[in-house]
Amino acid sequence: MNQQPSILEITAISAQGLKASSSPSSSTLFFSGRIRPFATIASEPFTYKDLSKVCKTKVAEKGGLNPTWGDKFKLHLDSTFFSQSYSCIYLHLYTKNFFFGYTQLGWCGIPISDILDGFMPAGSLRHLAYQLRARDGSRGHGIVNVAVKLESAVPITSTSSSDAHWPEMNVSKTVMGTPVTAFPPVRL
Repeated sequence: MNQQPSILEITAISAQGLKASSSPSSSTLFFSGRIRPFATIASEPFTYKDLSKVCKTKVAEKGGLNPTWGDKFKLHLDSTFFSQSYSCIYLHLYTKNFFFGYTQLGWCGIPISDILDGFMPAGSLRHLAYQLRARDGSRGHGIVNVAVKLESAVPITSTSSSDAHWPEMNVSKTVMGTPVTAFPPVRL
């Protein structure tokens, strides 16, 4: 049986506290740090040189370091996207340069667990905010605000190899554990 893909609506709302790249190779230095940001959204990792396969917001000509967009996109996600715990939506922020293309300002990953969060009913809107990361994964400058809505129910599928490693959840089973303390006990 072929299942229909689930549709995720994602809205790039705004960003706050952006900072133009200060690297010498950045062409934004020629324009006194003025940035013209736009965001890209994809359900798979992509190279920052190839933006043809991603959703893009409009360039925010106003707002500079605190741009707003409000652009909505619909991503069609198959059942394997929801069955893998490491799946995420990739959001990258760039600044459009006058003569030299674009420069990356930062990126973030929106984990599938944040989108599903307790299996909220289909159609529920969630507002999320993420700290941007630099290209190398270190902490970047700025926060991006998005809204996500899963328009259809998440297909429940089993993956043959990964399900074998996870026991069935059952509240009535006895579990043995070892108590752990954050600090060694104080002896007087």
